[in-house]
Amino acid sequence: MAPKKTSSTPPPPRGEHVSLRTAKGRTTAQQLWLQRQLNDPYVAAARQQGWRSRAAFKLIELDDRFNLIRKNTRILDLGAAPGGWSQVAVKRGAAKVVGIDLLPIDPVPGTVLLQGDFMDDSAEERLLDFLDGPPDLVLSDMAPNTTGHAATDHIRIMALAELAADFAIRVLAPNGAFVAKVFQGGSEREMLTRLKQHFRQVRHAKPPASRKESTELYVIATGFKAK
Repeated sequence: MAPKKTSSTPPPPRGEHVSLRTAKGRTTAQQLWLQRQLNDPYVAAARQQGWRSRAAFKLIELDDRFNLIRKNTRILDLGAAPGGWSQVAVKRGAAKVVGIDLLPIDPVPGTVLLQGDFMDDSAEERLLDFLDGPPDLVLSDMAPNTTGHAATDHIRIMALAELAADFAIRVLAPNGAFVAKVFQGGSEREMLTRLKQHFRQVRHAKPPASRKESTELYVIATGFKAK
């Protein structure tokens, strides 16, 4: 029997708006970020429920909608740090979860987390060895450090998403699925067109946990058509 899927609903924010007591030693951008974190119900919910970051709720919400994580599935998590998506995958019933990131990741029970670049020549073989076969689902929540220049940030995240898509197309099991973060900006249409050549259904979604002011979307490609 598959484990019961965890709730996707964060607790409502409690009390009044929280303000920072002092801005000493912080830039304006740092102060705005801290203010937002203090008043974000998803941040509080992630802390209360033991998730590594608020991003865990994005995958929970996508899984609730698209039924991505199933019993006995093998899952590959690209750009896995800090480990929240790998946590969700395990708790939602995945049989094998392997993550990789350039940054070190604290261990997550039930997963294998590697430090490295998934584009390295040896990475593909290592990842598949740890999975004991091709993945049924490839996840990518990767995003570059933002510059504040929308066009530049869009190009940079789309480059990462396209690398992840190329990787998924090479390694996915038949009928597998691929999920990747993108930013709205026009060129994501080219990626959607390419994915439609390899998957039976390609959609995009903005989960509730994604901040309203953010231009991020998630591409969800299902029914991989293996050659």
